[in-house]
Amino acid sequence: MNEKVLVLDFGGQYNQLIARRVREQKVYAEIKPYNKISCNDINNAGYKGIIFTGGPNSVYDESSPHFDPEILNLGIPILGICYGAQLIAYMAGGKILSAAENSEYGNTLLRVKENALFDNIPEYSDCFMSHTDYVCALPDEYEITATTNKCPVAAFCSKKSGIYGVQFHPEVTHTQYGKAVLHNFLFNVCKCSGDWKMEDFIDRTVQKYKAELKNKKVLLALSGGVDSSVAAALLHKAAGENLTCVFVDHGLLRKGEGDFVENTFKDKFGMNLVRINAEDRFLKKLAGVTEPEHKRKIIGEEFIRVFEDEAKKLGKIDVLAQGTIYTDIIESGKGDSAVIKSHHNVGGLPDIISFESIAEPLSDLFKDEVREVGLKLGLPRELVFRQPFPGPGLAVRIIGEITKEKLRILKEADAIFREEIDGSTEKIDTNQYFAVLTDTYSVGVKGDMRAYGYVAALRAVTTDDFMTAEWTRIPYDVLERASNRINGEIKEITRVVYDITSKPPATVEWE
Repeated sequence: MNEKVLVLDFGGQYNQLIARRVREQKVYAEIKPYNKISCNDINNAGYKGIIFTGGPNSVYDESSPHFDPEILNLGIPILGICYGAQLIAYMAGGKILSAAENSEYGNTLLRVKENALFDNIPEYSDCFMSHTDYVCALPDEYEITATTNKCPVAAFCSKKSGIYGVQFHPEVTHTQYGKAVLHNFLFNVCKCSGDWKMEDFIDRTVQKYKAELKNKKVLLALSGGVDSSVAAALLHKAAGENLTCVFVDHGLLRKGEGDFVENTFKDKFGMNLVRINAEDRFLKKLAGVTEPEHKRKIIGEEFIRVFEDEAKKLGKIDVLAQGTIYTDIIESGKGDSAVIKSHHNVGGLPDIISFESIAEPLSDLFKDEVREVGLKLGLPRELVFRQPFPGPGLAVRIIGEITKEKLRILKEADAIFREEIDGSTEKIDTNQYFAVLTDTYSVGVKGDMRAYGYVAALRAVTTDDFMTAEWTRIPYDVLERASNRINGEIKEITRVVYDITSKPPATVEWE
């Protein structure tokens, strides 16, 4: 059995990212809601350490998440992050203050004292803060280990108890030495050895689904993207010939993508693939709809209905399989986390579907982990490292109502932008890049004539986990070529802009 760390979830938006950072250090992390596991269960599970996540609440709010104080006496090392740190201090007898003038958001200069958590970390560095409340008085036997200009207790510890707290977020890439902080907690404090491997996940998952899917017919939603492709490869090892891959071409795909998916999986890989051309069906459902969440719900439900229809043609189908990953679940607000956006294979599921169950073999993995699984399963690199594409497709890249004409315009603009990025002789470090068709119109001049057309936005981000992302610094000449081509080749577009917003505060997609 691999050593493991418990991530105790108090409802923040970076909870799954914390687990990802732990696994990055080859230590298995599992997430449990704060109110779904007892101290006795924690004590008996053999955890090497516990991490309390952040959350949007105040410790003084009676309805906010709290924990059994006995957890502090189990003798298991604990690291509290943001709200988790405040909660440790409060439950151990300290005081928390809420003061807007002392709130911090974004990159902040951190000063640390030398201790086990900050081993080999410079005295001064940047960290990412996001708080209004902060610890103003520590419990007995606790000491301050870091400060900022506004936060007198940016980090603290009780060496005697092996309990640490940080007000900042070490899990996000904006914190300069965040990974080192987590590494120090895992190896200096928890004494982990780092024995978890992705092969363990593959073996466990295949064995799990071999048992669960025995003698059952499985229908997989195959989009041709990384997630569903890896899910297909993984489930094929478990279900074999009982797996049927269904590709729904809803008309919301990138230019030429429908044919690419069919050729790749049916002809090259020899998968049992059924392609359904359902563009008219989806556009009819989306007619007149402008609200982003409504679009996603419609597309999610229509996906299920299409699969139900196909299942009837194929005979008895017991299980619907999907390529849902951690990020989908987080941003759909599963559990106590706030909803950022629904994903078609999470938030859009109808209450009643005609399958016995749903299989989501990748729901515990982040994007880069999914890619690692894909490579180990033997999928080609060009497929595994294909840039992500949202389940609702171009529906979330067209602001406002979806029409066939708008789809045509966006497909052309998106193809041009991707061609310029892919064909550039300059090295561009970007993980996702695409065009957006806004609902804003702008005056322009084309052929010495006044023109009035759409504003197209270009978006590119650099990230290693897709939970946080920086906007990509694309060379100006590449942007210029893309803009000139889009304006010159697509008469309906009169202006091109480039999105320079990172995540957070924005999401990668516009809707």
